[in-house]
Amino acid sequence: MAYEIQEVHIRHCMLFEFRKGNNATVATKNISDVYPGSLDVRKRQRWFSKFRSGNFDLSDAHRPGRPMSLDNDVLRAEVEANPCQTIDELSNTLNQPWSTIQEHLHQIGKISRAGVWVPHNLSVQNKANRSTTCNALIQRHHAEPFLDRLVTGDEKWVLYDNPKRKRQWLSPNEPARSTAKPGLHPKKALLCVWWSIRGIVHFEVLIPGQTVNADLYCQQLDRVNQALVENYPAIVNRKGVILQHDNARQECLTENINDVVHHADSLGKKETSKIDDIMININDSNCGENNNEYQNVNVTLFDVYLVLQT
Repeated sequence: MAYEIQEVHIRHCMLFEFRKGNNATVATKNISDVYPGSLDVRKRQRWFSKFRSGNFDLSDAHRPGRPMSLDNDVLRAEVEANPCQTIDELSNTLNQPWSTIQEHLHQIGKISRAGVWVPHNLSVQNKANRSTTCNALIQRHHAEPFLDRLVTGDEKWVLYDNPKRKRQWLSPNEPARSTAKPGLHPKKALLCVWWSIRGIVHFEVLIPGQTVNADLYCQQLDRVNQALVENYPAIVNRKGVILQHDNARQECLTENINDVVHHADSLGKKETSKIDDIMININDSNCGENNNEYQNVNVTLFDVYLVLQT
């Protein structure tokens, strides 16, 4: 408060010097003799310019400056009421600048993310089935932990003739290398893979034109079982394996499976991360770029398998 009174007093002194007819330099000398260091060049010039324009108001002028701080709780409530609003819409609703809205969205931990496409909206029965299935799995896991016994199987198409156009560093007037567009029916192979929490158990690539039917699936399960016996005998001999199907229908199999764990259609989404890891490593290894040889797919996949197992 003392500083504010002194500042107002300095302004009165400058006005007094101006009324006496002294210029800014003389006024600064006279005031600084009494109040050393109280005036700087910019302050002196600003006030004497104001006096010369006929404005003798010594109070601070209103400055718009930065707006009043935005209440994060208000912003959070507005966003959660309608998450699809844009920053422009929030700016108009809350009467705040665009940059302020963006800054406070980061403060409350909100990020912009596109919605996820789903096959269809869940019905009341779908939601009830999910709840029942989840509760049953939780109760089973509490009674007898089984997650380490799960073996998940899935399939993924691997493109092995999938040319990509890449940016190039070129000299001026140097033509860029051309890349042929892929055809409507790219060459691809079907990858079948099984994994557990310990890593990949078994994988194989079907020959072109081959499809997964009941007979082939049972043969694959025999090979998966053999891989488990060789690498993870404790699961097979003592605990027993629980196979998680990729939404496979039991009635399609000619041979039944003893232990089937029912699960909601979204419970296996996290497990697809292993497939994603495989595809990322395949892309990094350039398996699908200008590779017309189907035989090279198995070689590349084996290299990827070794990388993921380390």
